[in-house]
Amino acid sequence: MKIRLASDIQTDSIVDGTGIRAVVWTQGCSHNCSGCHNPSTHDFNGGDEVDIEDVKERLSELEAQDGVTFSGGDPFFQPEACAELAKYIHGLGMNVWCYTGFLFEDLLKASNKKRAIREFLDNIDILVDGPFIISKKSYSAKFRGSTNQRIIDVKKSLEEGYVIEALQDEEEQDYNFGRYREKVFI
Repeated sequence: MKIRLASDIQTDSIVDGTGIRAVVWTQGCSHNCSGCHNPSTHDFNGGDEVDIEDVKERLSELEAQDGVTFSGGDPFFQPEACAELAKYIHGLGMNVWCYTGFLFEDLLKASNKKRAIREFLDNIDILVDGPFIISKKSYSAKFRGSTNQRIIDVKKSLEEGYVIEALQDEEEQDYNFGRYREKVFI
């Protein structure tokens, strides 16, 4: 299996989720959000096509990383490869974050037709969903580019049947998972 990547795996990121993280930058996105900070990742023919086994080998060599984040482009345009990598990452003992311009609810609906989408969701711990909206851009919205984007505890949301956001504890500067912010039934 192949995956199209925008660049090599980035390590030691502190802005793409909690802790110190590696980032898998996928290539391909049709959201075309105005003001996107990664427009070079939009072209579905850009980047490099890489064998997934080579990516797994690189991930297995990571040191001192708390987790891996999928970003891009939009990883959900390559759900089969991303699902396989996310499973592998969990097997390495790391957590998985993913950024997408799709809404969680729309991904669930799409997963009824494309099983790989659900398989990928099942292997994501935290999903930052929604398009970047330039009028809602915020430098204080931690781990998000715009305030409309949600930081979703995927496992809890799937268990409970509605979106459960992982809320930041301002004093501890950490995330408490499972706190209910808004009940949007899925």
